[in-house]
Amino acid sequence: MARVTTYLNFPRSTEEAFNFYRTIFGTEFIGPIMRFGSVPSPDGQPGPSDADKDLVMHVALPILGGHVLMGTDAPDTMGFTLTFGNNIHINLEPDTKQEADQLFEALSQGGTVGMPLTDMYWGAYFGFLTDKYGVHWMFNVPA
Repeated sequence: MARVTTYLNFPRSTEEAFNFYRTIFGTEFIGPIMRFGSVPSPDGQPGPSDADKDLVMHVALPILGGHVLMGTDAPDTMGFTLTFGNNIHINLEPDTKQEADQLFEALSQGGTVGMPLTDMYWGAYFGFLTDKYGVHWMFNVPA
């Protein structure tokens, strides 16, 4: 079923923030917290440093009315520069790849594609962009 979620990026405090939110909303994470140390490295690329291996790659927490808050650590050691405004993405989860392609194409007009839609190792069809108004969008079509 299609849904929209909110995706938050933190420099190194995602787990702390989400544990805080979990106590407030009284809910549990959807699945285990995924860590950067468990992500396969692209061919010829080094994996994360020892200091970054335990950082959160992905976490999901239901909050109110079926809305899901998701998050990741985005440290400067991995090339991220977080400032207020670029730490939140609207995450779209359309029902089909075709619907994702149509929405992605429309939202990217005049904007910047950060990662084209592609099949990912976790089984989803994924990509992200910033629209011409500076809004960050992620697409994640579950397999």
